Amino acid sequence: MPVRRTSLARPVLEVAPALLGMVLSRTTEEGTVAVRITEVEAYDGPNDPGSHSYRGQTARNAVMFGPPGFLYVYFTYGMHFCMNISAGPTNQPSAVLFRAAEVIEGIDLARSRRGATPPTPTTTPTARPTATGRRIADRDLARGPARLCVALAITRTENGADLLSRTSPIQLLPGTPFAGEPATGPRVGLREAADRPWRFWIPGDPTVSPYKPHVPKRRST
Repeated sequence: MPVRRTSLARPVLEVAPALLGMVLSRTTEEGTVAVRITEVEAYDGPNDPGSHSYRGQTARNAVMFGPPGFLYVYFTYGMHFCMNISAGPTNQPSAVLFRAAEVIEGIDLARSRRGATPPTPTTTPTARPTATGRRIADRDLARGPARLCVALAITRTENGADLLSRTSPIQLLPGTPFAGEPATGPRVGLREAADRPWRFWIPGDPTVSPYKPHVPKRRST
């Protein structure tokens, strides 16, 4: 049974943990890469100083103000893309950030996008050497929101994609939703509302990203 839009039109703190274990599938001319979601973060719009929509609608965050189930992609730190799914009723701009996932289909394509060279007889099954000699473990291919976007070839071009449309090149699929009790903790790298335990992840899953609190930049003297 496909994911229903009504299931995403609930409060974001209900939607976020329900996404664990679901699948994101992205098809391009290169092929298909699919990932199983293992970590997410909830952002509750006008009730959340950590949310991009806290201060109102802009051209950048407009997707968050629309119906649930659409992809919101933003560029951060001048180098990374991150992606979210809109949640909650229309005009209640909440969203869930996809933080980490396990690659379950198209792993060779995901490796190539992450810069890993093809496997060699001297390479272990879970770590691939990159062109610079660095190795990427399979668990790290989509471990973190920026890496996840690279593995799935997500850029700002995909902003606004309908993840529930059967004709969309990137789709949210039911997969096997996580049936246990998710772990919770503070969100990563926020300046405001960082203490809210609105990050959810599958306990013990090796693809979950490490926690890093926000570190204020020091002014030069």
